[in-house]
Amino acid sequence: MDEPIVFFHGQFLPQSQASLPLNDAGFVWGATVTDLCRTFHHKLYRWPDHLARFRQSCRLADIEVRCTDAQITESAVALTVQNSKLLTSGQELCLVLFATPGPVGYYLGEPGGAGDGATTFGMYTFPLPFARYRPLIEKGASLVIPSVRHVPMACIDPRIKMRSRMHWWLAEREVRRTNPGATALLLDTDGYVTETATANVVVVRANTILSPPLDRILNGISLQVARELCAELGLGFEEQPLLPKDLVDADEILLLSTPYCVVSVSRITGQVVRCQGPVFSRLLQAWNVQVGLGIHEQILPGAKE
Repeated sequence: MDEPIVFFHGQFLPQSQASLPLNDAGFVWGATVTDLCRTFHHKLYRWPDHLARFRQSCRLADIEVRCTDAQITESAVALTVQNSKLLTSGQELCLVLFATPGPVGYYLGEPGGAGDGATTFGMYTFPLPFARYRPLIEKGASLVIPSVRHVPMACIDPRIKMRSRMHWWLAEREVRRTNPGATALLLDTDGYVTETATANVVVVRANTILSPPLDRILNGISLQVARELCAELGLGFEEQPLLPKDLVDADEILLLSTPYCVVSVSRITGQVVRCQGPVFSRLLQAWNVQVGLGIHEQILPGAKE
């Protein structure tokens, strides 16, 4: 095949043939749960963790995906194997899972309401966009705190990885009007640090990584890996509420995310902070060893896309 395939409604299709109806609840209600896993050496990395988080998101959002874990895994591996054949040397894939409550019949004049029909479930891949992440590696990330606040825990459980993301859209637009290239870092309604749209945020203080409490943020897979690597490296890892001042006063600030694993922050609200410090370097090196390649070297110019 000369185009990627997708897994959609229980079958493999050419990507160009996959589509959602206009009345899908993912559009009508913004009710979509998702997860994203990347490959290293064209093999899915930490797949069981991503699948477990996807299942948790589905359960918490009351969206039932009737495929078994074994069926989903078999299809995900087949999708990755097939679509990896279309990559050029050095490229990797991102695999996305998504599920919605399915079509809302009355929105197209048909019988049924939200949740009355079959759940929509699918998986697809795309080449990991190295160019998007290069500035984060070369210059460090720039974080800006907008006026938009994170959705309160009382409204939506933060453990749900979802695409009901209007607050992120508004936050990013606000930030980029005055700080092109910066990333929005949202506070909760009490003024404590949460996360960015695509990454967990942690700080380093005295050889200890400090994370916002996991019951207040999405429990990122890369955050889990960082915690494991800290134990191997003799570094501390603790959870505690963080205020913006704690970031400014930190030894280092790090972003943790599936596509690039870990990057260092160079600016917070316009203030220059220490970038690519010793804890960042140790963490990245241990991660490189675990996956068997230089993660950032693969993304930087010279890597083929």
